[in-house]
Parts: sequence; C-alpha cells; structure tokens
Amino acid sequence: MKTKYAIVFICIVALVIIEKESNILSRVSDKLIQRQIPQQTPQTPLDYNNTTHNGSLAMLKMLLSKLTGTTGNYSSLSEEEEEEELDGLSTYSYSAGRKHILLLASTRTGSSFVGEFFNQQGENMFYLFEPLWHVERMLTTASEANNGTVLAGIYRDVLQALFLCDFSPLEKFISPPPEDHITPALFRRESSISLCEEPVCSPVIKEVFERYHCKTRRCGPLNLTLASEYCLSKQHHAIKTVRVRLLDTLQPLVEDPRLDVRVIQLVRDPRAILASRMVAFSSKYQTWKTWAQDGQVPEDDEEVKRLKGNCDNIRVSAEVGLSRPRWLRRRYMLVRYEDIARFPMQKAEEMYRFTGIPFSPQAKEWILRNTQTTQEARGIYSTQKNSSEQAEKWRYNIPFTLAQVVQKVCGPTMKLFGYRFVDDEKTLTNKSISLLEEKLFH
Repeated sequence: MKTKYAIVFICIVALVIIEKESNILSRVSDKLIQRQIPQQTPQTPLDYNNTTHNGSLAMLKMLLSKLTGTTGNYSSLSEEEEEEELDGLSTYSYSAGRKHILLLASTRTGSSFVGEFFNQQGENMFYLFEPLWHVERMLTTASEANNGTVLAGIYRDVLQALFLCDFSPLEKFISPPPEDHITPALFRRESSISLCEEPVCSPVIKEVFERYHCKTRRCGPLNLTLASEYCLSKQHHAIKTVRVRLLDTLQPLVEDPRLDVRVIQLVRDPRAILASRMVAFSSKYQTWKTWAQDGQVPEDDEEVKRLKGNCDNIRVSAEVGLSRPRWLRRRYMLVRYEDIARFPMQKAEEMYRFTGIPFSPQAKEWILRNTQTTQEARGIYSTQKNSSEQAEKWRYNIPFTLAQVVQKVCGPTMKLFGYRFVDDEKTLTNKSISLLEEKLFH
C-alpha cells in the first residue's frame, strides 16, 4: 500500500514538471511569434497550454486508474467539474511569465484609482491609461461609430497591439498624426509612470522642470518607438479602459496564444455613477440637473434610455464573465468599487493573486498613503482620497427622484451586483443603513 501511494506521489510530481516545461516552451514560442508577426490580426487559435495540460491530466488519470484497479474515468466528477476544480486550485496563485491585465470599467467607477494599484506596482510593470480615448475621439463622427461591431473590433485590435508593445495601430488615431513616430499629444501620458521614466522621458526636459520645482513631472514629445522598446523590456503589461462596451467582443484577444490576459471588471452602484457624472461632466448632464430641480423625469427620454443601455451592457458583460465560459476560465474577475473602498489592501491583494503577479511593497505603500488621507480630494480626477468616505459621498449628492429612476431602469444590474434599493429619501441619506449586500463573485 505504501508503495502504491509513493507511485501516486511520483505521478503528481511528474505532472507538475510536465506543466512547468510546457509553460516554458510556451513562453519561448510566444517570444518567437512576437518577433516574427508582431502585427498579426487577432485570431481564435488553439489553446496550446490547455492542450498540453489536458494531455498531462489524461496520463495521470490513466496511471491512477491502473493503481487503484478502476476502469474508465478515475474521478466521479464530470469533465467540466474537473476543470472547475483545477481552476479553483490555480486561479489565486502566483506564476511566472508575462501577464497582460485589462481593467475594464465605465466612467466614474473609480477606475483611475484602481488602475493605480498596477501603475504603482514597480519597475516590471508597463501601464497605459485610456489609450482607446484616441480611437473613440476620432471615430465619433465617422461612419464606423454607428456600427458597434466594427468599433468593438477596432478597440480589440488596438488593445491587442498595445499588449504586444506595438504602438503603430494607435498612431493612426492620434491627432495631429505623429511625425516619425513622435507625438506630444498622447492622452494623459503623465498618468503612466512607465511613459514618464527614462529613456522615454527626456532627461533634459526633466531637469528643467525639477530645477523650477514643478509639481507635475513633464516630458518632451513622446517617441513611440522608444515607448515600444521600453514596453518590451517590462515583464508585465496593464491597460485601463472605460470604452469597451461588451466583454464577449474581447474573446479573440483573450484567446491569443501570445498573450496571457487577465480581465478585471470593475463595477459600481449605478446611482453613485450618475451622481458622480453630474459633477464631473456638468455640461453633458445638464438635462439630469434640470430634472433634479423639476422633480420629474420623462422615462422615454434618450438620456434615460442611454442610462439603461449602459447598465445593461455592464450587466451582460458580468453575466458572461461569471458564467465562466471556457475562454474566460481563470481569466475573469469581478470587483465592486465599494468593496475596494472599504478594504483596499485586501482587495488589492486578491486582484494581484488573480493576475499571478506578486504584490509589490511599492504598490502597498501607495495604497496605504492614498486611501487613508484625511485631506479633501484634490479634484474630481484625484486618486488621493479617503476611500471609505468617498464610496458613500454620493448619497448626499443625488436627489431621491433621480435615484428612483436609476433603480427602475438599472434594477437587474443592481440586483446582480448586490446594491440595495431605497424607498424614501430618509433611507437614502442615512449612512447607518448599508446599501451594499455582502456578496462574493466567483
């Protein structure tokens, strides 16, 4: 009997070795492919890692079956249940290899704040802040903007290229067009630490601004060729975007064998989002402000329909992710902003474990410094704030009339994410009453 268990143990060790070797071979092949075809159009290729993994698993099952004297399937679980069991074992563990993190959100969900969790990770992270802003801006008046499928495909292709450190597709959308791959017009460049470091940031310009004690570090025009080379030198890549509407449009990106994509979908109470947008985008939300004063909201208005459409897209994307289709297993995580605001360090640790990247001391220090400040936030786009207080601040800023409208058109979305409804203004403004259900998303 002892001999039998020893053989079983050896089989398990052999499986681990096989898995590690396949990962190494996969990483080597990825690098070769990346050098040869850096601008290849996204496809839906075979998942070579899964093929090797399944073959190794089958071999182990066969050996175990012989040792235990059973025939057929060794496990009483179905094939899908076995895969889920394996997913549970591997999802929250650190692993070697380059990771590609996509933080998926909508505006005013706290995505800039959460994006900093990865931007501040350290010298092995290349982070980009809203690169799709350029694409959306250029296509706003173009015919492609009226075709959601085409626009989603463009977004996906640009994201894929950027994860491969190829900036050439993005150049087509930067206005004015870069000259010799150099541009002074990259949106919010200063929000990426990687793009404000040498050699991407000119040391001469940096010295000038440091000499005059400028608070914001400034760089000269961005050389996109240098940025691409610097990106390739980094071990991990992260992109924050609020412009992808539906998660399932990213399937070819996630299945690209050259990438190891982990999608984190960040959500927030739709009532809080509306309240924040009315402040941040005052002119665009003038209609909502008028309704707030009048106390009446025409539910057939285009603004209300747009709100419903946004909520529906967020919910549909989350439903796809939470259903754990094969292409997203071990690659999707749903996080509520409110949970991050209450437990920033714990949630950051969970996100890092999900991505397979060690949680660096630099990131921890930044989170501590920027979630416990007692000072008022420096502005609507500031990432320095008391996170727990900020998460509840909206309850005083939105009239009950508008909260009711949101609850009506975004009800299914709120229920999925565990946001409680309010029946009167008193409940809305009573912060001793939590509007957040304790809920886990797997």
